[in-house]
Amino acid sequence: MQSLGKENHSSVSEFILLGFSSESQVRMALFTFFLLLYLITLLGNGLITTLIYLDSHLHTPMYFFLSILSMVDMSYVTTTVPQMLVNMVCPRRTISWGACIVQMFIFLVLGIAECVLYAIMAYDRYVTICFPLHYTLLMSCPICIKMVTVCWSISIAGALVYTVFTMHLPYCGPQKINHFFCEVPAVLKLACADTSFNDRLDFILGFILLLVPLSLILASYLRIFGSIFRIRSSQGRLKSISTCASHITVVTMFYAPAMIMYMRPSSWYDPERDKKLALFYNVVSAFLNPIIYSLRNKDVKMAFLKVLGDRGTAQ
Repeated sequence: MQSLGKENHSSVSEFILLGFSSESQVRMALFTFFLLLYLITLLGNGLITTLIYLDSHLHTPMYFFLSILSMVDMSYVTTTVPQMLVNMVCPRRTISWGACIVQMFIFLVLGIAECVLYAIMAYDRYVTICFPLHYTLLMSCPICIKMVTVCWSISIAGALVYTVFTMHLPYCGPQKINHFFCEVPAVLKLACADTSFNDRLDFILGFILLLVPLSLILASYLRIFGSIFRIRSSQGRLKSISTCASHITVVTMFYAPAMIMYMRPSSWYDPERDKKLALFYNVVSAFLNPIIYSLRNKDVKMAFLKVLGDRGTAQ
């Protein structure tokens, strides 16, 4: 039985990514849209990272985590979108077995890192608002570095478990993945073996890597809202609520589709819906993060104007 599994495994050397519509006009429209979205995402997140690096006033824990989130977002979309764009214009939409494994692993590492980073950033805001006098002690440089180290450790470990338990299964065809990249649920549908263990494992990992950080985020924001409603100034209260509401919107747009994708029963599998869900937590959230977290922020705007002013003076 084991030799049969090996034979099946070696019989598939590449996969075909079906992606989106097969109609050429629709594909070209989607190509233009996603190319623009990808370039704007890179520009927005790259700008945020550069501003935080250049302006010493932004060298605080909040912006340190934000710069890491921006770099994760740029890498996250780059893992999937270029491949999707190439497949939209090339008739041969294949990906090798090895490239599929690498893409799956990197995508999972970055996705899990984003989950944990959202929780860390929510905790940072909680400490800022609820314990302002203890902020420098609770969010010191060594503590921030430890948080980021733990974040990447969890991400790599979680991605390894997902990837190893998915790709060790025998795959004997058909090798057509009804998705625009190698994502775990879509690849599992091609396995020539019982995937019930993988379904249970995915639910457990989803609980640990999605529900636990989300619970920490919600708990942080509940405490934050409690402090906000004690603010006497109605203008200050509304401003704080607006900021928190926009953050929660982005978090919801990331977590809700990811939880549906990775924690649902396999009988709920719907490839067309899954592709749309993946766009939300992979592309849309990365596009919105610079707008929500930074471009509405007064400090970032000041840093941007300062950089433009310095360039104007230099010229």
